[in-house]
Amino acid sequence: MNEAHFHLVVNHLPIVGLLIGFLVLVTGFLLKKPEVKVTALGIFVFSALASIAAFYSGEGAEEIVERVSGISETLINKHEESAEIFFIFILILGAISLITMFLEIKKLKFSKFGFALVIILSLVAGVLAINVGTTGGEIRHTEIKNGANLIQIHSDDKHHDD
Repeated sequence: MNEAHFHLVVNHLPIVGLLIGFLVLVTGFLLKKPEVKVTALGIFVFSALASIAAFYSGEGAEEIVERVSGISETLINKHEESAEIFFIFILILGAISLITMFLEIKKLKFSKFGFALVIILSLVAGVLAINVGTTGGEIRHTEIKNGANLIQIHSDDKHHDD
């Protein structure tokens, strides 16, 4: 497995983990279950750790993908820039989640502030995750570049069948 393959395997973990963590956290609040909220914090910590693997494998993946014909250096740079911002935010989210987990387990009142910060950071990280995922996908998936109209693509396919 080369670095590009490894990057493709691990780069989804922080993004999907972020979404799952957010859904679990909302569920914990709705059900008023502290253990569910702590589980969500653990998922955010996992996502932050997974982002380390995704981020640092990106450079090696770039070296390999740059040599593939038809790959845009501009798209790679755009993805790299958005990945750097997402990486910072998800690491902060992981750290705040870990602190909030400690506060919640110790039943300290400050955990409310930690949860508020976690919710805000997870929403911001979610927006950034959409951007980093989209810019990464645009490198090789031409069907998502420039808002390609899939209906038009499917209608074009029907004309080829005639």
